[in-house]
Amino acid sequence: MNIIVCIKQVPDTETRIKIGADKKSIDPTDINWILNPYDEYAVEEALRIKEKQGNTTVTVISVGPERTTSALRNALAMGADEAVLIKTDQALDSLATSKALAAVIKDMPYDLILAGKQGVDDDNLQVGPMVAELLNIPCVTYISELKLENGKATVKREIEGGMEIVETTLPALFTAEKGLNEPRYPALRGIMMAKKKIIQEKQVSIDPPKIQIVNIEYPPTRKGGKIVGQGVDAVPELVRLLREEAKAI
Repeated sequence: MNIIVCIKQVPDTETRIKIGADKKSIDPTDINWILNPYDEYAVEEALRIKEKQGNTTVTVISVGPERTTSALRNALAMGADEAVLIKTDQALDSLATSKALAAVIKDMPYDLILAGKQGVDDDNLQVGPMVAELLNIPCVTYISELKLENGKATVKREIEGGMEIVETTLPALFTAEKGLNEPRYPALRGIMMAKKKIIQEKQVSIDPPKIQIVNIEYPPTRKGGKIVGQGVDAVPELVRLLREEAKAI
């Protein structure tokens, strides 16, 4: 079985983001780049399928600049077999990213494609479904359980007020939701082995982004709080302010 996992390198969520001088991008200085957390669930699920079924190759693929290799090596350290980088220094939107991924994946052997439900930087939730559409294969998003049997996949996904169960044929693409599994930490042996593995580089024609960032601004600074008193005596005034000023109750 051949499993492809689409991954993305994103800023660590604990990084203090600074707006760049052009006001249209973030300042990359001092950013700690990591493997997108939702993609870790996708990588982990692929590895569990490999461990259960055997005779399976897990290939991770990403689009981005040279630094993206660190995210690919993280996935290799977790246990992925092969890695592919579609190298570009261009700023891409979701459609351009999806087209680049689909252009390379269509020439690769695959039975199953996994991805995180979203990147924690842009939060667009678009790349997985777009790649599936471009490859003309079924797609189910936000899965929290995946079972494979007789060339079919049965997945569970949370919906408002319940759980939806979807069955589809393979090949198909699924995007991983938190709770699908608990991603493993790369072992020292895996980290050392990952350093020796070759990352294939691919070049494809990349469309100019159709979405342009006009301006980035910091959110308004929060105003200082108000102390209305102490103890139970302050409750009536607090309730009045919540009702009349904050309109919260």
